[in-house]
Amino acid sequence: MDNNTKHTELSTLGEFGLIDHLTKNVKTQQKSTIKGIGDDAAVLNFEKNQIVMTTDILTEGIHFNLMYVPLKYLGYKSVMVNLSDVFAMNAQPRQITVSLAISNKFSVENIEELYEGIRLACEKYGVDLVGGDTTSSMSGLVISITAIGEAKKDDLTYRSGAKLNDLVCVSGDLGGAYLGLQLLERENEVFKVNPKEQPKLDGYDYILQRQLRPEARGDVINALKKLEVKPTSMIDISDGLSSEILHICKNSKVGCDIYEDKIPLDYQTKKFAEELSINPLVAALNGGEDYELLFTVSISDHDKIKNDPDITIIGHITEEREGANLVTGAGTTIPLQAQGWNQLSKK
Repeated sequence: MDNNTKHTELSTLGEFGLIDHLTKNVKTQQKSTIKGIGDDAAVLNFEKNQIVMTTDILTEGIHFNLMYVPLKYLGYKSVMVNLSDVFAMNAQPRQITVSLAISNKFSVENIEELYEGIRLACEKYGVDLVGGDTTSSMSGLVISITAIGEAKKDDLTYRSGAKLNDLVCVSGDLGGAYLGLQLLERENEVFKVNPKEQPKLDGYDYILQRQLRPEARGDVINALKKLEVKPTSMIDISDGLSSEILHICKNSKVGCDIYEDKIPLDYQTKKFAEELSINPLVAALNGGEDYELLFTVSISDHDKIKNDPDITIIGHITEEREGANLVTGAGTTIPLQAQGWNQLSKK
């Protein structure tokens, strides 16, 4: 944030001037966008489809640290956080609104950098930026994004649809984002002691990307449709595998067995966990921010998904009375607990 040679005070543009400046090159891509930025409200037309909406707030000092998070990446990630929720409903994102609370430590150039990341995310995923708000902040930067999506009524997938004997699946791999955060935090502490010390990040590009620039898994949604597989339940993994599977079990009134040796872990995740003397399984279960999809499918769909390299079957649904359990490699059953990210925790 401090590398900009030009520093234009936000006050030189004012609220509406800043909005005009940041959105002057915004173009709509969706047929459902009738009116985007420039009026009292956006106008959207979805005809007969169902509409889904989701909102997430990211707060400086709680969700991100600008000592090591580039503003461009932050803008991109803030969009991904919301698109991931839309995909978790088996829906397609169409529009977003962006609201910012900005302190006077930021320049116009800083916010331009943030918006560049937002613009890139919208462009890549074919999403329209159709409105938002800006205001001042006494405590840094706050980003609030609302995503709007659509789906046919029969395509929507909820957390409440898992059935006995369904297969439990995840996309991608887990735990990398948490380990990426631990790496950044470690190097930030070193920097505080010795600003001249070069950060030791070599060999860990993947877990850094998982933390700084995650991707929402719309590709998995599209792949499932091509395979003619509709998940019976689904949720995105933002707070850790344990928390998310417990949400599905609670809402579906079922139990589950998740197998330790089936949980997908990347090589860099395991390598850095070993360096920190952390069990990578703990990162996968409780770390969060992977933004992968956790979903259940009917056992009759097994043959359709078994060869997809980006989908891993990690367990199955059981009776509610059996609870949600982790089955270790040794065959021991351990009750799963929600120990992931809790924004309101006192710890």
